[in-house]
Amino acid sequence: YASKSKLGEGGYNDNKIAVVIAQGDIVSGQGSEYQIGSERIAEAIRQARKNDKVKAIVLRVNSPGGSALASEVIWREVDLARQTKPVVASMGNVAASGGYYISCLTDTIVAQPTTITGSIGAFGLFFTAEDLLNNTLGVNIETVTTNKYADLGTLDRSLTDGETRMLIKQVDQVYATFKKRVAEGRNLSERYVDSIGGGHVYSGRDALELGLVDVLGGLETAISIAKDMANIEGDEYRVVEY
Repeated sequence: YASKSKLGEGGYNDNKIAVVIAQGDIVSGQGSEYQIGSERIAEAIRQARKNDKVKAIVLRVNSPGGSALASEVIWREVDLARQTKPVVASMGNVAASGGYYISCLTDTIVAQPTTITGSIGAFGLFFTAEDLLNNTLGVNIETVTTNKYADLGTLDRSLTDGETRMLIKQVDQVYATFKKRVAEGRNLSERYVDSIGGGHVYSGRDALELGLVDVLGGLETAISIAKDMANIEGDEYRVVEY
């Protein structure tokens, strides 16, 4: 991590505000430099939570979303952190879908007027190469299974109607959890969240009117709000970036 000092008349001060940088697609595991790895970002939030000198956390989010499971892992760490100290979300150019998921439980959400956010929804993607293999390449695959769902997800055949219904049910469950998280974090009804959800995308300004964000501004605004919430007086604090 890197740090930037804020020195007032009283000189050096051990008060810290942690800025956790979450940028890129949300994936499980460590991820790369250009991804939000759930384990890596969760660990950064955990370190900031356990550091007594860190008085508040700013989660800087710039992400179009990604894995629902990975988003849930980060959401859980945000939940634990806000039980011990203020947590403020600062949205960059994009904080949509999973990017909003990991932000929705913070104490205050700060977005830029032009931030692309919202996209409260879920989808599943299934790829099949049946036509390519059979008709184009002339390759036919015969499979022996122990039960009718053993080869679910293989590339050589399309989904059956029953399998499609099963996967749709799983996607619906993910969406239901997403709506619940937003409703809890924003103190809204799930019915209202559903009415503005469904994958709809909003600007930061529109999201403010809908109750999805609290304040319009940039990272400095979020840091200032975090400082006030932590009751840090003056400019005697350090910003530490994870």
